[in-house]
Amino acid sequence: MKIKRITHIGIAVKDTQKAKKPYLEILPLEISEEGSGGGYKTVFMTIGQTNLELVESNDPNENLNIFIKEKGEGIHHIALEVEDIDQALEELKAKGVPLLDQQPRPGAQNSRIVFLDPVNFNGVVVELVQY
Repeated sequence: MKIKRITHIGIAVKDTQKAKKPYLEILPLEISEEGSGGGYKTVFMTIGQTNLELVESNDPNENLNIFIKEKGEGIHHIALEVEDIDQALEELKAKGVPLLDQQPRPGAQNSRIVFLDPVNFNGVVVELVQY
């Protein structure tokens, strides 16, 4: 598996519109992309080659909202860009690595994504992304 870079840090929020204000007004960052799809609203702010992603889920029973209920809003995942997500997934399955996704699914910014079980990484959710 070839990991190319940290593509983004995902921040779980209840309301992207409210949550983006301090990033824009205090830091100040600029929005590079904002959208919705698949039951999520996202706001991306680019810093160099990495993004901060504010992510909100519309489904109260979805893992992101369960995370917020248990731990509060905050850093949810670190996303790593991989060269070939299908190959990466096969390698992880061959190693017996616990996965949250058994196959790639559509993600933000025209990507394919897979989430790894945080039990592997000291409670940190790792997302693999291929653009």
